[in-house]
Formats: sequence, structure tokens, C-alpha cells
Amino acid sequence: MLDHDRGLGPRHVVGADEAGRGALAGPIVAAAVLLRPGALDTGCLDRLDDSKRLRPAVRDALALEIRAVADAVSVVAIAAAAIDEIGIQAANLTALSRALDALETPAGAALLVDGFALPMQARPHRPLVKGDATSAAIAAASIIAKTTRDAIMARLDADAPGYGFADHAGYGTAVHRAAIAALGPCAAHRHSFAPISRAA
Repeated sequence: MLDHDRGLGPRHVVGADEAGRGALAGPIVAAAVLLRPGALDTGCLDRLDDSKRLRPAVRDALALEIRAVADAVSVVAIAAAAIDEIGIQAANLTALSRALDALETPAGAALLVDGFALPMQARPHRPLVKGDATSAAIAAASIIAKTTRDAIMARLDADAPGYGFADHAGYGTAVHRAAIAALGPCAAHRHSFAPISRAA
């Protein structure tokens, strides 16, 4: 993964990724990370991996290291209500594009995005399928997006107790589905998603 981004040459690299696309509750969160030439050689990012494969404590530690070594980091969250209005795919692409737009990138920087091309993004960018397992910059963005979203879900857990948001981050676990069946959906849920609309 480090070698992939080094192979782009001595230039700045931006990675963008999202967290929360498949959840039943909470926002979708996109992050973009700008890494200067040489940042990959500092040793700080040697443990980078797809955020889903990392233990929470490792993710949290890496998020601090990424923020320390990156030239810039941006985060965009699109709430459940907005997801219900525009749909998850549009929310995903919008969040990623806005996260890229929030960074001032030097001329010649390589812009890498996990998954899909962004129709609303004017700057040239390269979509990478499974980019969070291929590119260090995308993996860094994945970790920032995931840790930011987890913190948001912990706050939602305090606002809407009983659903266990802090434990499952709004994903459709058996515990979460049982809570929805018992309590009904709350404002943090994505009411356009079938498991929630059926329970309403």
C-alpha cells in the first residue's frame, strides 16, 4: 500500500474514503487526507490498513498519527435525514466530493478516491476499487472517516439510549435490529432504508 502511493512519484497525494454507507442509522462520513512527498517514509504510517481490519485502539492511535503527519485533513458528514432525501449513493458521492473540495491541493497532486468516480468533482481524480487496501492515502482517509463516525455514533448513543449505537455504530446487527423492533426507529435512523421503513 505504501509502495502504491510511492509509485505515483514525488508529488502530493490525496486519498478520500467514506464510513457508514451500509449502516441503518447515523450519518455517512467522508474524509480526505493530503500527504506531502516523503510523508510515507516517516515510519508513522507503516501500520496503515483498511480501517475495518484494525482494532479500535489501533485505529484511534493511527488517526492521531495521520493528523500529525498529514498536510491537511477534511471531514464531511451527511446526516440520516439528508440521506433519506437524496439517497445513499448520492450522499456518498456528495460527501466524498465535498471532502476533496475542502482541501487546498497543490498543483500536480494525485487525487485518489475509494470505489467510484465522482461526477460532481471537477478536478481529475482516480477511483480505486478496494482502494483502502491498496493506497496508503485512501487507507488514511478510511481511518479518519471511521474514527470520526464512531465518535458521532457514541454521541448519538447518549442522545438516543437503548439502541446501542456506541457498540455497533448503527449497523444492522442482531442486537440493533432487536432494539428497533422493541423501541421503533428514532430520528437518527435512515427511514428510507427497508429495515427501518418496515419497522416504522
